[in-house]
Amino acid sequence: MKIGELAERTGLTSSRIRFYERVGLLKSVERLPNGYRVYPPETVTLLNLIVSAQNAGFSLEELTTLLPQDLADWQHDKLLETLRRKIEEIEVLQSRLNESKAQLVEVIAQIEVRPDGIDCASNAKRVLSSIQVKTPVSMEKLMD
Repeated sequence: MKIGELAERTGLTSSRIRFYERVGLLKSVERLPNGYRVYPPETVTLLNLIVSAQNAGFSLEELTTLLPQDLADWQHDKLLETLRRKIEEIEVLQSRLNESKAQLVEVIAQIEVRPDGIDCASNAKRVLSSIQVKTPVSMEKLMD
């Protein structure tokens, strides 16, 4: 099928499909003598998989290493390991987000209990000076 039909079937733009080809996610693209791209039917499944994986948090680089040349050639153990690792990464991110949320809730509470007679700027300075800055931790350190 040509790129226009593929775009229609997947809901992706032609430029997005060409981008996926350029970064190496679509490998079985045939070129006609006139330069038109021709995609095999399984490309619809592959593109849907790519979009779903991106929505689940996978980067294009991760997908490039994860996806087999042929969808029939999945490496079961590698796939499960990668999916489990992604779940661990998401859990770490959730934990960091929960910490950030708790800190913001505390800041709001401190701002709301402004002492009588103190102006907003002084109160903000009071609250902000009491906040401890947490150094961002890299994902690799969190996963160790």
